[in-house]
Amino acid sequence: MATKMRLQRFGKKGQAYFHIVIADGRAPRDGRFIEKIGIYNPITRPADIQLDFDRALYWVKTGAQPTETVEAILKYTGVAYMHHLLKGVTKGAMTEEQAMAKFEEWKTVKSGKIESAKKEITQKSRSEDKKRLEAEAKVNQAKADVLAKKLAAEAKKAAGVAEEAAEEVAEVAEVAEVAPEVVAEVAPEVVAEVAPEVVAEVAPEVVAEVAPEVVAEVAPEVVAEVAPEVVAEETATEAPETEEKA
Repeated sequence: MATKMRLQRFGKKGQAYFHIVIADGRAPRDGRFIEKIGIYNPITRPADIQLDFDRALYWVKTGAQPTETVEAILKYTGVAYMHHLLKGVTKGAMTEEQAMAKFEEWKTVKSGKIESAKKEITQKSRSEDKKRLEAEAKVNQAKADVLAKKLAAEAKKAAGVAEEAAEEVAEVAEVAEVAPEVVAEVAPEVVAEVAPEVVAEVAPEVVAEVAPEVVAEVAPEVVAEVAPEVVAEETATEAPETEEKA
């Protein structure tokens, strides 16, 4: 029976990991197997390989044919090199002690290379994380600058509106002090909106000359604060008309 050393797939799509198994060459890839000798996870960096060294070496000696990926795993873990050394011992090219010494030397060098590769991967990962964080910080700062400019523009606009309103009130007060005939022509709703303290500062004789209908529409409390004599004159004017009607 021809045996093969192959991978048996497990895990979700995009997160696959594999069992290293010994199976009949005629069996399906993920079908029945004779023995499980290890696990291979290519997702991690570096790849995670857990292999029963002695059982893998046994099956290599018995002639089990590894697939391409499994052969790479055997070389990576040293199983293939140990098999090569044992062939040399069988042929008398070296003693078993010499073979073990060579394997230990190879194992030390290999371990150093693996550790160096792990450090390089870790440093690369940290560098990429740092660059990503710096890029995110720049984006966040740009967003904050745009928001600050927008708020500043809105505040400036609001301040401009308030200033324009103050200027309009000041202009109305100035016109009331200068020309009574101009005030008489002002719309009643404008006079009514003038602050009481502004109207109170207007000379009584100026208010007296304002059109009666304008004065009548001004809030009573405003007129009372301006000139009581104006109210009296308006009452006296309206009295005869009332008596004639009676």
